[in-house]
Amino acid sequence: MLANTLSPSQWPRVPRRRPSWLSPKVLRTEVLGGLVVALALIPEAISFSIIAGVDPAIGLFASFTMAVTIAVVGGRPAMISAATGAVALVIGPLNREHGFGYLVAAVILAGVFQIVLGALGVARLLRFVPRSVMVGFVNALAILVFLAQVPELRDVPWAVYPLVAAGLTLMVFFPKVTTLVPAPLVSIAILTTITVAAGIAVPTVGDKGALPSALPVPGLPDVPFTPDTLTTIAPYAFAMALVGLMESLMTATLVDEITDTRSNKTRESVGQGIANIVTGFFGGMGGCAMIGQTMINVKVSGARTRLSTFLSGVLLMVLCIVFGPVVSEIPMAALVAVMVMVCFATFDWHSIAPKTLKRMPAGEITVMVITVGCVVATHNLAVGVIAGSVTAMVIFAKRVAHLADVTSVTDPDGSHVVYSVTGELFFASSNDLVTRFDYAGDPDKVVIDLSSAHIWDASTVAALDAIETKYAQRGKTVEITGLNEHSARIHRTLSGELSPGH
Repeated sequence: MLANTLSPSQWPRVPRRRPSWLSPKVLRTEVLGGLVVALALIPEAISFSIIAGVDPAIGLFASFTMAVTIAVVGGRPAMISAATGAVALVIGPLNREHGFGYLVAAVILAGVFQIVLGALGVARLLRFVPRSVMVGFVNALAILVFLAQVPELRDVPWAVYPLVAAGLTLMVFFPKVTTLVPAPLVSIAILTTITVAAGIAVPTVGDKGALPSALPVPGLPDVPFTPDTLTTIAPYAFAMALVGLMESLMTATLVDEITDTRSNKTRESVGQGIANIVTGFFGGMGGCAMIGQTMINVKVSGARTRLSTFLSGVLLMVLCIVFGPVVSEIPMAALVAVMVMVCFATFDWHSIAPKTLKRMPAGEITVMVITVGCVVATHNLAVGVIAGSVTAMVIFAKRVAHLADVTSVTDPDGSHVVYSVTGELFFASSNDLVTRFDYAGDPDKVVIDLSSAHIWDASTVAALDAIETKYAQRGKTVEITGLNEHSARIHRTLSGELSPGH
């Protein structure tokens, strides 16, 4: 009725919520963050292309399409996805053995696998990754990023070393003057100006490879669409899907902690798949989240929205196509300084402080060391995370197994004995449960009280069946009491069904 009595100009106005990135301050941060990331992506993408055995333009195209696509469909704002070394290591052998067409087909199939895995809830598996593995993951990434810079400091002109030192000094002290412009961007600009103006001969971005001069065009992979092709690419695609998802989800979790925000891991999983499919159809080598560039964007530049991710891809192509000659003159020393700074910012120094190590349980330290060691040795983050998680589970199972205990009390008249079982009963703790009873010396009636215990698996039910059988062979009866609802259901379902005869 109100709408019929008021003119449209008099209708109450509903305030429109303006996107946060439209704020001038946020917009400046996002744009400059995207620019710094774009500059850092160029040599990285070229290096990863070499690892995969493809033309440098392929890695740059992949970084462009991954960043632009994931900015729209991803679940973690401000995280950077592009061509990565882990993916290059997985699919490089396929390219060398079967050709570039098979590599592209594998990237597309890997994207399909990632969408399926994301829809099946693979992100929920992160709940089983302990904090010690996460700390090891972060520290290993910092070490790998640092090791990747070492080749840029070997057999180079002496001028490289003072340039790197100057870049680090600028990034440490410039934020004390102002934070309006990211320190890495200032460092890159100043060092480039110095080397060009003074004519200092040092390795530059252009020495890494030719930059593309045009945008990528979509197309189908040049492979026969046959079952043989599918069986050839499927193992590589599945490995790429797993490695890509693990790196992306772990990096997303790290960014969640840094920004004190939550992200949609399922959407991120599906988004990674969509981004790889798009990248494959544009002839890219695929990719996943990048820890180094993400730390530049989030921790160094302070970016927080999807705009910085989107612009990192767009500005990457702008820099290559429009400003290629200028970008080619950037000294590698400037970018090495940026990445070394990222390493120091990423590494969890508190985790190796003597005070922390004294208080930390030995098992936690072991898990962290194994995670770091496996990642650094294999250059494969997935291997380290899996090895660390399995080690943590073994240590946990061993620790919990010791909590199970059996005590017995014989009735004064000797008519029966009560065994009280306490603790968590599963395969690790119940295996020696059978040995804790006096089958020959106990009276004819035996009561096993499980009111302070919990049955978790079939191994425990089988152990209880074995105990009953041993007493029955001596003409004695066993009564099991005190089962909680969950334990009673497992025991009722499986008891008597686990012997070889069944």
